[in-house]
Amino acid sequence: MRRWIVPLALAVLVAGAAGFVVANRPTAGAASWEKQLPPNTAKVTRQDLRATEEVTGDLGHGPASSLINRIPGTVTSLPVAGSVIQQGQVLYEVDSHPVVLLYGAEPAYRPLGTGTEGADVRQLETALRALGYTGFSVDEEFTSGTADAVREWQEDLGLPETGRVELGRVVFVSEAIRVETLRLELGQPAQAGQALLTHTGITRLVTARLDVADQRMAVPGTHVKIEMPSGASVSGKVEKVYSVIEAPSGQGQQSQTRLEAIISLADPKAAEGFDAAAVDIEFTVNERRGVLAVPVAALVALAEGGYGVEVVDGAASRYVRVETGLFAGGHVEVSGPDVAEGMTVGMPK
Repeated sequence: MRRWIVPLALAVLVAGAAGFVVANRPTAGAASWEKQLPPNTAKVTRQDLRATEEVTGDLGHGPASSLINRIPGTVTSLPVAGSVIQQGQVLYEVDSHPVVLLYGAEPAYRPLGTGTEGADVRQLETALRALGYTGFSVDEEFTSGTADAVREWQEDLGLPETGRVELGRVVFVSEAIRVETLRLELGQPAQAGQALLTHTGITRLVTARLDVADQRMAVPGTHVKIEMPSGASVSGKVEKVYSVIEAPSGQGQQSQTRLEAIISLADPKAAEGFDAAAVDIEFTVNERRGVLAVPVAALVALAEGGYGVEVVDGAASRYVRVETGLFAGGHVEVSGPDVAEGMTVGMPK
């Protein structure tokens, strides 16, 4: 059965609906089609196709967390915004007494002293041991040996040597922090439960902003490509994704839910020289490996429906039906009994 090519007007409608350009030929008889070879050709190739989507993001240090003060008094010392605080270092001072950062996964929630038992005791002892204090076993029991080490630690900090750690004297975090912003100034009163500063991690991260409908393409473990402000490309990996509710931008408007994806850099050195910057992030929406493909412009719309390609063989050509798959990078996946790798297909001028 001979295949006829749809007229130009219909082909344009089909192309517009499908989102690609369709090659067209005059609507003469089938015999005249075979006498007019296409002005250009291309090969049917076997290749990997990747459909991608680009979104904007921010290069920085990831989302910020608030540090809550637990000791009421007057703020007498504060860190500088942008400074890095590590284990054992002073975060700030209230009434000239330091609040110290220690590493631990569990936040401080109670005073610690002789007889106290629990996971928070173990992480206190782990931190003290890392700072060089000894004379106790690292376990979940606060013993007299632990109290002696705490007194030595308090003496080094200029604190009263009580052997107990009052609530608020230490702040447990999982790793070193970077001070983002300060919420109070020197000399201001600090209340218990008041946010004193915000902080981030010290690792450079990219935050991508996504619509909820794009959740399928940004799951933890997904690999992406990031274009840095310098124009260089670096690989990245989605570490976590969470929802963010954005406040209405105007009267009568509703709040919107969006997604933010936190992305790590495969090469952290690529971010050197940039404190904060906008970046472009390329997500892979779909991927097909080792499929037959032709340039999208090689597709023709068949009068009986569907799509085909014009196969050129020497001085003659014929039209064969193909099933289309993924469209990506100017190519389209094709399949069918009459199409094979290495065939020459017609292309428009």
